[in-house]
Amino acid sequence: MTAPSAPHRPITVRMFSQRLSSTPRGARLARHLAEHQLALWGIPYDSDTSEAVAVVVAELAANAVTHGRVPGRDFELRLSLVPHGIRIEVADTRSAPRPPGPGDVRHPHPLAESGRGLVLVSALADRWEVVDRAPGKTVRADIDFRARQ
Repeated sequence: MTAPSAPHRPITVRMFSQRLSSTPRGARLARHLAEHQLALWGIPYDSDTSEAVAVVVAELAANAVTHGRVPGRDFELRLSLVPHGIRIEVADTRSAPRPPGPGDVRHPHPLAESGRGLVLVSALADRWEVVDRAPGKTVRADIDFRARQ
């Protein structure tokens, strides 16, 4: 006679993934989808966490569209609800140019019209990194709940 196995609890996956066109419209949609997904996970639209995630997603998606675009290829947005907060991953299919990593981001000239995206990511994300993949790269950023609540 075999002993009954322990009951299995259902596993709830808290992950969202969407491929989007490498266009300004795709970048805007990424931000809206991120805010909506966080609301579905119980993180209100007007919370500090949701606002920080929205800005980071917008900047990383804009960079993927501007610097990582390969004609005919999409970029991918992935969000994960992890124990400490939200993990954001934006992947594109272009390996170069590779963005600077944490600690290497330079502040643009005050009158420059661009160059502030990764400055914002550095300011809002608790951790972030650039990871090579084949083909292309992924920029991963973590936003902790405790730092935002």
